[in-house]
Amino acid sequence: MEFGRRTEEMLRFIGESPSAFHAVENLKAMAFAAGFCELREEEEWTLAAGGKYFVTRNDSSIAAFCIPAGFDGEADGKEEGEGGAVTGFHIVAAHSDSPAFKIKENPEMKAEGGYVKLNTEKYGGMLLHTWFDRPLSAAGRIAVKEGGKIVTRLVNVDKDLLVIPSLAIHMSRGTDKGTEFNPQTDMLPIYALTGEENSFLETVAEAAGVDAEQILAHDLFLYVREKGRKVGKDGEFILSPRLDDLQCAFSAMTALTESGSGSCINVCAVFDNEEVGSGTRQGADSTFLADVLGRIQEAFGKKDSWLRRNIARGFLISADNAHAIHPAHPEKADPVNKPCLNGGIVIKYHGSQKYTTDSLTAARIKEICREADVPVQAYTNRSDIAGGSTLGNISTAHVSIPSADIGLAQLAMHSAVETAGSRDTAYAIRMMKKFFE
Repeated sequence: MEFGRRTEEMLRFIGESPSAFHAVENLKAMAFAAGFCELREEEEWTLAAGGKYFVTRNDSSIAAFCIPAGFDGEADGKEEGEGGAVTGFHIVAAHSDSPAFKIKENPEMKAEGGYVKLNTEKYGGMLLHTWFDRPLSAAGRIAVKEGGKIVTRLVNVDKDLLVIPSLAIHMSRGTDKGTEFNPQTDMLPIYALTGEENSFLETVAEAAGVDAEQILAHDLFLYVREKGRKVGKDGEFILSPRLDDLQCAFSAMTALTESGSGSCINVCAVFDNEEVGSGTRQGADSTFLADVLGRIQEAFGKKDSWLRRNIARGFLISADNAHAIHPAHPEKADPVNKPCLNGGIVIKYHGSQKYTTDSLTAARIKEICREADVPVQAYTNRSDIAGGSTLGNISTAHVSIPSADIGLAQLAMHSAVETAGSRDTAYAIRMMKKFFE
């Protein structure tokens, strides 16, 4: 029952989150429903013991946190374990973005045959061929002028609007043997035939409930219209867009909002722009997390040493999905460490420190999983294959806290539609709740 319910909740969340902006809006809704209060970076923060709060940055990153019920904001000299003392920050971090095509400014392009195409560019590392011949649409954020002010609006053109047609085999002999696709020539979606009434921005404006003339700028992305679903003999797999990393982002916020108050300050941080290096003001390589922790310190009148002590005795879980062993290509996996779908939490290791995990932090994750009755497995790259990286080490460059990288096993990472296990979301939530509590 637990596994099926969590999978359905997660797939619904992903279906309603076609862009990072929508993902954060839905994470906000989860926080509001659990009684969290919204804070704004440009305003003073008044915090209270037992309070639950969240703050966003650039509409696409969010940090939600809970203050222990018995926290004493006045006393600063208490030691760990004494009444009212915090025993560290417990943080789970994930990311809100996924590889996609970003729609450029002035996107409409007339093409041979009477087609209107949209000018797009790659966002993140994509399996390009997986985007061909699928129903697509556009979603994201627009900036509009209302009442003399510039404001943002979320927009989702909720219809099958676009397609990137592949070239017929008769005209591309050998394509099935491997072709390098050019994003500027091969991957532009068709939108309409020339002579159609509505321009693309008029279509976007209609979906957003504004006039096209009000749109000053946009952050719009293509997204796959296919809904996530269970597949397999007994529904043991899930097939969905954007599993990397919305599966972990959903799990982290669910765990935080369902956890009771302990002696730690619990934080769920979901960053944007991980897929392009995190080097933005809302990415993991920004001051966002450090700013939030510093403002908690400031709101309770604590010394700098209090912040440093509680970072040092805290813990950060960097949660970003991991590669499962592939049924057709087991030779791509490490000879020993071969994560499987539905195998529970994957602890990620890397000798050159692309992942933050070390022996001490791995041991702590294993103990949390044991206490939560969650299976655990290990991921390492083959020694002759370069792997990816994630936000763990980037975050800890700004907040130097003990950390481990984990994920949930999946296939076809960075495909337009990815595959994972239908039991693993529940495992992640159960483990993260144990960590927070």
